Amino acid sequence: MTSTSPPYADTGLLAPEWALSAAASETGDHAYLRALLDAEAALTRAQAGLGLVPDGAAAAVTEAADPAGFGIRSLAARTPAGGNPVIPLVADLTAAVGEEYGPYVHRGATSQDIMDTATMLVAARALAPVLADLGRTERALAGLASEHRDTPMPGRTLTQHAVPTTFGLKAAGWRALVLDARDRITRVRDTLPVQLGGAAGTLAAFQAYGAGDPADLTQAYAREAGLAAPALPWHTLRTPVADLAGCLAFAAGALGKLAADVLTLSRTEIGELAEGSGGGSSAMPHKANPVRSTLLAAAARRAPQLAATLYGCLAAEDERPAGAWHAEWEPLRDLLRLVGGASAHAAALAEGLRVHPAAMRQNLDATGGLIVSERISAALAPALGRARSKELLAQLARRAHEENRPLRELLAELDESKDADLDELTDPAHYTGFAGFLTDRALERR
Repeated sequence: MTSTSPPYADTGLLAPEWALSAAASETGDHAYLRALLDAEAALTRAQAGLGLVPDGAAAAVTEAADPAGFGIRSLAARTPAGGNPVIPLVADLTAAVGEEYGPYVHRGATSQDIMDTATMLVAARALAPVLADLGRTERALAGLASEHRDTPMPGRTLTQHAVPTTFGLKAAGWRALVLDARDRITRVRDTLPVQLGGAAGTLAAFQAYGAGDPADLTQAYAREAGLAAPALPWHTLRTPVADLAGCLAFAAGALGKLAADVLTLSRTEIGELAEGSGGGSSAMPHKANPVRSTLLAAAARRAPQLAATLYGCLAAEDERPAGAWHAEWEPLRDLLRLVGGASAHAAALAEGLRVHPAAMRQNLDATGGLIVSERISAALAPALGRARSKELLAQLARRAHEENRPLRELLAELDESKDADLDELTDPAHYTGFAGFLTDRALERR
């Protein structure tokens, strides 16, 4: 079969975390080309609005800034000569605009102004589907938390049974992380700025061309681009990129927590959860692998290192760094793609997650009542004292393991518990603390 993809196209063959996601289309080379052209056109319109260039120039540049008229491969081939794609793009855009208005293309700007602004546009556009998918995820998790508010299950610490909890509280916790990610991404997205500083961050060329208050020009540019207006040029003040790195890495980790729990609880020998549509195996027909959780776990492992690269780029020398700026482009795109794909997988995972309360109950009973030893120790403490009751329960726990007997049976032999309601005391479902209350409180958050 003949491939329909152009040579060198990044289709995500080795990136199932984000392949074919909305984030893939919003961060690809064509998306960057569109953003670069949008940044150039917005700058010319902003200057026209302030009377710095003819209105005709704004119309001509905006019309010529159609991605269909530019060759990605040609631009890529010419990018290494100048170190960034803006230089060849400006040459092509100037030629496309024509002799009359060509001189107004990119006037006063430097390559980093356009590249940084385009990067912020790409980020803003890629984050829109991320936020939509996080919204789907939190709604699905809210439904699970409400439905299973009082569904008991083993709480586990350091891989072992601890005390009972509820699946509703676990799902509410996942949702809280998703909302935290949503809030962080929203704050960053709403403050993504244009970049405008000229050759060395002084806006000198714009002054030479007749600009007055530089804030007016920056604000006009921000309006035309649909981004925020920064107080200063940020050529080597990389807060916007660092903020993106932080919120994206957090989101990947938050969704990774959901994945980690699903991967554990869907193990064959635990069986408390299952993905709605598990993946198959090339060798084992019986398998239904938790593929979406696996991809989320992969994204969570990759994201911190990508963010670390972006944080490292904060140490940028002079008014334009040699390498620190260039080192940002691919890691940031990878982060946007990873989180974009992860958020889509998380939404599908949460919406299709299958819960098995019977398995949860069976696992609660797996230790013969030892999972509520804390409760029984507290119940006996008024009569025996705290230290003695704890010592007694430790002894009973050892006997339960050694003799393979349930805790209730051992308790029934003790004078100290003769007046206790042992059925109620040893029922794990009756020792979930304030799990229901905490779930309700978590669900109040919108």
